[in-house]
Amino acid sequence: MHSTLSPGRRAYDIGARILLYLSAGLTCGLLVFLIGYICVRGIPGISVQLLTTAGSVLRGTVGIFPAIQNTLFVIVVSLIVALPLGVGAAIYLTEYARNRRLVAVIEFATETLAGIPSIIYALVGVIVFCTALRLQKALLAGALTLVIMNLPTIVRSTQESLKTVPQSYREGALGLGSGKWHMIRTVVLPSSIDGIVTGCILAIGRVVGESAVLMYTAGLSTAAQDFSSLAGMMKASGATLTVALYHYAKENADFAVAFSIATILLILTVAINLSASLVGKKLKRS
Repeated sequence: MHSTLSPGRRAYDIGARILLYLSAGLTCGLLVFLIGYICVRGIPGISVQLLTTAGSVLRGTVGIFPAIQNTLFVIVVSLIVALPLGVGAAIYLTEYARNRRLVAVIEFATETLAGIPSIIYALVGVIVFCTALRLQKALLAGALTLVIMNLPTIVRSTQESLKTVPQSYREGALGLGSGKWHMIRTVVLPSSIDGIVTGCILAIGRVVGESAVLMYTAGLSTAAQDFSSLAGMMKASGATLTVALYHYAKENADFAVAFSIATILLILTVAINLSASLVGKKLKRS
């Protein structure tokens, strides 16, 4: 192919390839450097005591077990609420809605909401959930605020994935006598599972990495919470891993523990993302 190009075009092609390889190399190198630096600084500080105890000034212990519990609670609650709502809204907008102008307005609104700074969602969460609904500063209020923040991302990613399913799949299923919902459930959704999993992963990433929303709505306490009953879950208030990281780095200037928490966050994010990908592949095969 290169023999048919003029010298100028050949030089341009080589230069473009070099720039592309250089960009990819710099991006991968920066990612490896950041992950490696965090792990090198954080792994030596990870211990059984850190992972299984609560921090206490009186006992002189440093532990993040309550923060791990709080993080998992927020992730589970926010996904349980946000995924059905987001996927359901995307299905309606793509498969059922007939007013295309209204759909275009909703799509524009979701794209706009996805780009709003998280601090604005924090203020909305304080006003709506903590004050108006009287949930006070609780993990439940933080999780519901994260639901609102992640809904636009889930809706748009799912909707774009649904649009990639060929129309012939729908027509074939309907031609064989399938009902509308049966066609969506057995043909459209399995074909678009990759986009749904992508939206789930993006939502998990925002939940795990969010700090501003949770500092305003969920609290800063590092003490253990009672998750043994529904009443305890409703009233539980405390710091997640990201808020605990901020606390140790900013307030206590204990960067050793902060890097250990950052390493745990990386491991937790990778584990959840891999689990979501495996579940998506299994659902697609079935």
